[in-house]
Amino acid sequence: MFLAVKPVFSQEAAAVNKISNDSLPVKADSLKDQKDLADIVKRILKTRNKSNTQQHSLHISALPAAGYSLQTGWAGVFSTNLTFYLRPKPLPGEKLSTVLASITYSQYKQIIFPLQSNIWTKNNKYNIITDWRYLKYPSTTYGLGPFTKIKDGYTIDYNYIKFHQTILKSIYKDLYGGIGYYFDHFWNIKEIDPPAGVPTSFQQYGFANKVTASGIAFKLLYDSRTNPINATDGLFANIILRQNAVFLGSDNNWQSSLIEFRRYFHFPSSSKNVLAFWNYDWLTTSGKTPYLLLPSTGWDDFYNTGRGYIQGRYRDNNMIYLESEYRFNISSNGLFGAVIFANAESFSKTLNKEFSLIAPGYGAGIRLKLNKYSGTNLCVDYGFGNDRSRGVAVNLGEVF
Repeated sequence: MFLAVKPVFSQEAAAVNKISNDSLPVKADSLKDQKDLADIVKRILKTRNKSNTQQHSLHISALPAAGYSLQTGWAGVFSTNLTFYLRPKPLPGEKLSTVLASITYSQYKQIIFPLQSNIWTKNNKYNIITDWRYLKYPSTTYGLGPFTKIKDGYTIDYNYIKFHQTILKSIYKDLYGGIGYYFDHFWNIKEIDPPAGVPTSFQQYGFANKVTASGIAFKLLYDSRTNPINATDGLFANIILRQNAVFLGSDNNWQSSLIEFRRYFHFPSSSKNVLAFWNYDWLTTSGKTPYLLLPSTGWDDFYNTGRGYIQGRYRDNNMIYLESEYRFNISSNGLFGAVIFANAESFSKTLNKEFSLIAPGYGAGIRLKLNKYSGTNLCVDYGFGNDRSRGVAVNLGEVF
């Protein structure tokens, strides 16, 4: 989501189980001179910071906020981020589990309530991935294809429940495979003030006031990152094949695929600066995907593609996306950092039709360290795109 926010607090939970230094997402011996927002608040309040000398198994970053964005107007949000290990003394190399949750209410009477978790069991044997959310979401659509204009936008209102649940099993070191169930249900779908006298893209595509997609997802994952909240090195590769079927409750049979790749380097190699690359390809492979589930700008699982564009700016059957970001510290104590980024997205109707337009985006952002143990940052970016598009993007944890 695009929000301008004011952080209020960040804290480490007082868990009783200690973990080894080797298993921390950020090692204690590298934190002696590092600061986060909790350190600053405690210094101002002149309270003792026991967390500097004792590591805990649970780390929480919480963020009450208020702000403004193109698709929400003024909004209030409370967001929380948990990182932890499932057992008191994880072995070196065991992966960090995360839970992300937030609640947002906006000027446009939008309600946004996601709950996302990525849980790793003992010895990384299983990976349990949860993505549940509820949206009451009047928002702007611009039609189909890569050549729409901002002036083409009008409002679609709907309620939405998403239930995506996946279980993966270790195949080899850092390689996992498994199966999931994906359910998406939209109801009370309404077009508000559409262009007069002409059928909208939604109407031409096949408008319905209620839509259900239900199917099985097959997933293959490679993940060598030690910290998914703020990766500094490693490789993430993800392939998902989703098969929706009428016999499972779907309105029609259709299939989509997602191919995702992320790579992280220290650059220069002796520095803490990070050069990161992201490729995200979202494709319709057969059948007719419901309009509101078509590949679209900013509709990845974390709403992060297309910084510089409003969510939903482009939409069609197939999406190819590339992004690169350079992350570096501003302050030597790690409290403040910054990034520069550039991205490009392209859309087409069919796999054998040329992707005829590339929409670039670019910008810069600042980082505030909320939790030095988990590596969680408050990320505030400002991006630019085509057709005088621009906007603020805010995240709790890095964009990718």
